[in-house]
Amino acid sequence: MKYLYILLCLSLMACQQNKTADPDKNSADPHSYARPAEAVVKHLDLTLEVDFTAHVLTGKAEWTIANLAKADTIIFDTRQLRILRVTQGEEQKETAFVLGKDDKYLGQPLKVKIDPSSTKVTIWYKTTENSAALQWLNPHQTAGKKYPFLYTQSEAILARTWIPCQDSPGIRFNYDATVAVPPGLLALMSAGNPQQRSVNGEYRFKQPHVIPSYLMALAVGNLAFKAIDQRAGVYAEPVTLPKAAWEFADMGKMVNAAEKLYGRYQWGRYDVLVLPPSFPFGGMENPMLTFATPTVIAGDRSLVSLVAHELAHSWSGDMVTNATWNDFWLNEGITDYFERRIVEEVYGKEEAKMQEVLGFESLKETVEDLGPKNPDTKLKGNYAGRDPDEGMTDIAYEKGALFMKTIELAAGRERFDKFLKGYFESHAFQSITTEEFVKYLEENLISKEPELRDKIKAADWIYKPGIPANHPPVNSEKFNAINSIVSRWKAGIDVASVKGRISTANEFLYFIKALPDSISADDLALLDKEFGFTKSGNSEIQCVWYTLAIKHKYRPAYPYIEDFLINVGRRKFLLPLYKEMALTADGKAWAKEIYKKARPNYHSVSYNSIDDILK
Repeated sequence: MKYLYILLCLSLMACQQNKTADPDKNSADPHSYARPAEAVVKHLDLTLEVDFTAHVLTGKAEWTIANLAKADTIIFDTRQLRILRVTQGEEQKETAFVLGKDDKYLGQPLKVKIDPSSTKVTIWYKTTENSAALQWLNPHQTAGKKYPFLYTQSEAILARTWIPCQDSPGIRFNYDATVAVPPGLLALMSAGNPQQRSVNGEYRFKQPHVIPSYLMALAVGNLAFKAIDQRAGVYAEPVTLPKAAWEFADMGKMVNAAEKLYGRYQWGRYDVLVLPPSFPFGGMENPMLTFATPTVIAGDRSLVSLVAHELAHSWSGDMVTNATWNDFWLNEGITDYFERRIVEEVYGKEEAKMQEVLGFESLKETVEDLGPKNPDTKLKGNYAGRDPDEGMTDIAYEKGALFMKTIELAAGRERFDKFLKGYFESHAFQSITTEEFVKYLEENLISKEPELRDKIKAADWIYKPGIPANHPPVNSEKFNAINSIVSRWKAGIDVASVKGRISTANEFLYFIKALPDSISADDLALLDKEFGFTKSGNSEIQCVWYTLAIKHKYRPAYPYIEDFLINVGRRKFLLPLYKEMALTADGKAWAKEIYKKARPNYHSVSYNSIDDILK
């Protein structure tokens, strides 16, 4: 038996020798080795033990599978994992497995020998110090400074670094999990969650709806809970919780507004977890539990549209998901549009218009940066052979949202809302491709009124680079007033013309971005004295102001820039600052000096991007 097992392993390895590290030809997803048409996962029973001393998760992933083609092998995605043993069947019979060639982005395919009748595969494994989804924080790196913290970030293809899985957004499963943590800490997942700590440190979770692997999430720390209403609440470290709960007081209103627009919220609870500062994104739409950056806690609720965005993902992304990362715009473009509709319902039309303008300006900057003919400015991406994180730009978000706005204006809001609500309902808990969306658009909107085809020009938006000529006008009366003020500045900055006429965070953000290139460090000093931008508590304002300060060598801001870079881990803010610093020799030297102190506080998603800038 042992000899047969060795022969089988050698045979499987021989099959790998002449293969590249690219996914198998039979995979529908260029970023996954899995062959779901042959054998696919359906349910996960996950057992985890969290070791804060060794910084290791010890896990058992028991997969219920469907062997659709009566195949003799099922393939999982793994990266930076130690596979200890694999069994098949309810009786957990040892089975042969082999890890294929390692790829920088995709990791290794785990090929497991199965019988044609197999319905269960169980994998025992451990994470490693390199497991990219995991960030282990010592007490000093948390808000409370007393307890360690762990959180995961699985999007786009990092779930495979903490769970052996079929790591494609086109493959969905539900899960149950048991997680053991040190007593005194609270564990949370993208599932139904406890609101109190357990005595023995053991927690059980259930996610009844089928989700893709990138929505698997885990957080462990000294956490407390505060309810906002009967189905929404906030988790955070105790020292952060009062501020977070005040900031997110409108969560319940947002859920109600979203339901009014596009149908019932189907996940039960909607809670938000405020993470330590190292979290690399603004938010992550983990089902039932949004992970959020503390940078949205501005003290004036000026940045809570981020919550509206992550909430909108409960429909667009979590419930109806892009089938591959080449279809990423389906998640983010529709969500950006939905977010602004929620903002309009809760905070008014002018607030939504201001966000549209800011988004459009960011889109134009992205297109200019990438180049208007660059294929990466198409909505339908092609990231095969690359890290799909390269597609997480304003093309997917803002060009996608502008495309949705184009359809709305062509069809009329009432018809478009009916169309989008039907899209969510008919594709609930499914993953779809761009082509399937186009077909649905044609059959359920355009075919009923053919003249819409020429008004919308869907192919131009989806398959051509740049911003289509038929994009809708984007306008804000408040921003027009700011443009008028700035355009009158000839001899120098006239602070008096601004004072009293600009009051909201979005207005100040737009104002800073509208400042002329000819502005001097002395001009910045005048503005800073009046408005206190350097010491702002709004991270969006800080980022654009600090970028301007670096560009124009406004040195009074430098200590605050250094503090910001050391204590904030959100990639959106880090990249423009490091890029601006790296444009000059002195700036790059300064950036590297700060980076030595800051890098240990960043998640791999952030430092992998910054490493390339400063190398």
